[in-house]
Amino acid sequence: MDGTIRKILIANRGEIACRIIRSCQKLGVRTVAIYSDADKNAMHVSLADESQPVGPSAARDSYLRAERVIAAVKLAGADAIHPGYGFLSEDCDFARAVIAAGFTWIGPTPQTIEDMGDKERARMLVKAAGVPVLSGSARIMPDDLHGLAETAADVGYPLLVKAVAGGGGIGMRRVDQPSELEKTVRATQEFAAKSFGDPGVYLERYTEPARHIEIQVFGFGDGRSVHLFERECSIQRRFQKIVEESPAPRLETASRDAMAAAATALVRQERYAGVGTIEFVVDSLGGFYFLEMNTRIQVEHPVTEMITGRDLVELQIRLASGEDLSALTQASIVASGHAVECRIYAEDPSRNFLPSPGRLTAFEVPNSVPGIRIDTGFREGDAITYYYDPMIAKVIAHGPNREAALSAMGAALDGFRIEGLKTNIGFLRKVLVHPEFRAGNSFTRFVDTYMTELLAN
Repeated sequence: MDGTIRKILIANRGEIACRIIRSCQKLGVRTVAIYSDADKNAMHVSLADESQPVGPSAARDSYLRAERVIAAVKLAGADAIHPGYGFLSEDCDFARAVIAAGFTWIGPTPQTIEDMGDKERARMLVKAAGVPVLSGSARIMPDDLHGLAETAADVGYPLLVKAVAGGGGIGMRRVDQPSELEKTVRATQEFAAKSFGDPGVYLERYTEPARHIEIQVFGFGDGRSVHLFERECSIQRRFQKIVEESPAPRLETASRDAMAAAATALVRQERYAGVGTIEFVVDSLGGFYFLEMNTRIQVEHPVTEMITGRDLVELQIRLASGEDLSALTQASIVASGHAVECRIYAEDPSRNFLPSPGRLTAFEVPNSVPGIRIDTGFREGDAITYYYDPMIAKVIAHGPNREAALSAMGAALDGFRIEGLKTNIGFLRKVLVHPEFRAGNSFTRFVDTYMTELLAN
């Protein structure tokens, strides 16, 4: 690569750090890993060209300490920082500090991160772009609960209480009736204050039955945008995805095209730079509504890479390096076949998916199944700890059609040998063979609805 970036510090750990390293190696860019005490001998550290310590095992004392990460990039003499997902990836203050220190930030502008990170402001910007949104309330602070019942009644039940500053499933709680409202709002505010530093929440109408469909977008930073099709992300537990696929089964072409048009319109309006994802909820009639925008690479990005042949991390790096990407036009992006991803976690589905940390006394992955990609940050002998997310690996299967992709995925899941802790592999296999899933009837309450069947021996 002939751009200005020669060495990238990866402000992350685990499988996404390993994933970023692979793209850097392909581009001839040197890499710097950071590590906590718990990760001193981790896979991402061994794969990087060099590494820097950032503190104790707990993320709040290491990976989430912006000043330590910036000190590490200075010590390493790197040019740029790639944040991956999670941790500081959507922290606008961190992005500003990186730029102020003279390093390249591989991601959208800090202002964009701030705008889309504040869910209340994001809703206003989305409306301005002509994107439909669900009925919702203004920001609700801990000292502003007067009139809460009336506000909820206007939004309508069931509803979600959502952290203004939080993304993903961890910052939201469902409310089905008025008697649960105030308690849930207060609990979500307390959680949001601890997790995101902002106790603000808002209420949003919960649509049921519904699907969770997202559009992968790429913006050039100058008002141009393209999309790389959609991903079906409806199979979730506790509002967090465990199975994703593309194309979304049984999605009308008109709905697919309308969502893609809405997503790219938002990217153009915001002059968005880099990879991003616009998430929608789709109702039973095909109507779609904005959920949130993730201003970073997604966990499930390999699904898109498998059907398009595009390396999304490479595109992030090339754009940040100032390369001319004008050849990336909408017409040049073509989807081929079908891809599905399963997330393998160290958890116990029979105990409400409680994390199951432990040492991987055996960790063998399938290596003879065609069309399979495995992204992981672990090796045999490594430990899954309470300190971090318990995801062990992502398995991505690609085939000429959905049936072929699902068949390959089943074979791949059967080919794992993991010992030393509990995993959700058996649960994932039950999802994949469930007749409603095979028929393409995914919806966000799928796991809750069929839990008894999915846990049966």
